[in-house]
Amino acid sequence: MMNRIWSKTAAMATSGAMVALTSTHALASSSATLKPNDFVGISFWLISMALIASTAFFFLERDRVSAKWKTSLTVSGLVTMVAAVHYFYMREVWVATGETPTVFRYIDWLITVPLLMIEFYLILSAITKVPVGVFWRLMVGTLVMLVGGYVGEAGYMSVWPAFIIGMAGWAYILYEIFMGEAGKINAEQAPPAVQSAFNTMRWIVTIGWAIYPIGYFFGYLTGSSPAASANALNIIYNLADVLNKIAFGLIIWTVAVSASDNQTKA
Repeated sequence: MMNRIWSKTAAMATSGAMVALTSTHALASSSATLKPNDFVGISFWLISMALIASTAFFFLERDRVSAKWKTSLTVSGLVTMVAAVHYFYMREVWVATGETPTVFRYIDWLITVPLLMIEFYLILSAITKVPVGVFWRLMVGTLVMLVGGYVGEAGYMSVWPAFIIGMAGWAYILYEIFMGEAGKINAEQAPPAVQSAFNTMRWIVTIGWAIYPIGYFFGYLTGSSPAASANALNIIYNLADVLNKIAFGLIIWTVAVSASDNQTKA
């Protein structure tokens, strides 16, 4: 009983500290004011709030699931927590300068996207022994994808070669979760609830992640300048992060609760 109270208190304290940190930073930037017609800035703000709420939810729900699922929910909470902090910074950059906060966005992705990939490994590890090679292949594909995207957007490489490199990393991830070892373990050993979650997660990686190269394409490969495409690019990326971070975590939460409830009934 005491452990449960302590766990909930710690989760609430963590979420509260994060809210205080991000709110303080937002208030400190008094020289920049969010305008009511700045829809990009508004999208940054709304998504920041949604990410904070999701973080509190995932951390508090850890006490509802069995021990083998707690790490998965913790990782989901870390993803939304890290993203929320970065979104407050990105909002301030946008409101103050009107420029795309590319560096902050990729710092966020370099932390959160590998954590999302770890979730595939974690949910399979909750039901069977998974070779560590699955973990490393997902990490390699993730880093190739992100590095390719960043060097193109930041101007360190021509946009077309960088785009191709990033797409190759994404294709490598898709191969692993659909036809590679991770996909085979899911199909052959996972119970129906885990298979359902795994399948939904990989479709998010397929369809939801497709939003990023679409945004990259319209922002950098259509002949228009990045500045001219900044509004659409940021709104596209912001909406994609809602799907690919919050919805992804909710899928993990759903299967964790379902599996834990079934275990309790048994």
